[in-house]
Amino acid sequence: MKTGVLQVTDDPDVTLTYYVHDLSNELPNCSFRPAMLVLPGGGYRMCSDREAEPIALAYMAEGFNAFVLRYSLREKAAFPKPLNDAEKALQMILDRAKEWSVDTRKTAAVGFSAGGHLAAALGTMGKVKPAALILCYAATLDSISAIMPAPVPSLDGLVDETTPPTFLFSTSADRTVPIENTLAFARALDRAKVPFEAHIFQNDTHGISLAKPLTSIGLSNLADPVVAQWFKMSVDWLHMVLGDFDCSKTSL
Repeated sequence: MKTGVLQVTDDPDVTLTYYVHDLSNELPNCSFRPAMLVLPGGGYRMCSDREAEPIALAYMAEGFNAFVLRYSLREKAAFPKPLNDAEKALQMILDRAKEWSVDTRKTAAVGFSAGGHLAAALGTMGKVKPAALILCYAATLDSISAIMPAPVPSLDGLVDETTPPTFLFSTSADRTVPIENTLAFARALDRAKVPFEAHIFQNDTHGISLAKPLTSIGLSNLADPVVAQWFKMSVDWLHMVLGDFDCSKTSL
């Protein structure tokens, strides 16, 4: 594996950490891999470590090359600055596709909470867009601005036929980002006839990440084996939307 950290903009705090598989003659059907851009949550005040490297490595274990963006925060988070960061990060991945063995047709972005807002903004407002979105308890409505350091736009009204296919999951009694954020975006995808899959789990926890003990901070309500199913569901959905690695040969 090759890994490193690159500065994305003039701001030294805006960085892209890359996790890229080594090439191997034993993996000839994986010379170019799908890419996952990870956008951690944190209310545009921080980028949660629980929604950064653990997510990147989980997708990497499924064959993706993974990239974690730490975007503009706090007093620097006024829109569209974080969106510009995400656009530049995605363009960086595309520009270095040969170096990083990325299949440019198979780029996806996964975002959590405020990072989900950023992922949804990238998919609706971005000058460059991923081929698929994974939105995890994402803020998509401007009503969430009350808990953000700067106002954020509603994104459901910006969904159109150019919005990428989207996978959404949330928990039914989320008190931080109400479920209406997920439902409104899903309704907008439906109106625009954009393919999507949505899962609402019966849990009241926000910021559940992988819902596994390793990302739980030791809290029992952040480790839920039922909610943890979202990750495999997202991988299966991505294979359906983007395609899986070719295994059609009967002999070498």
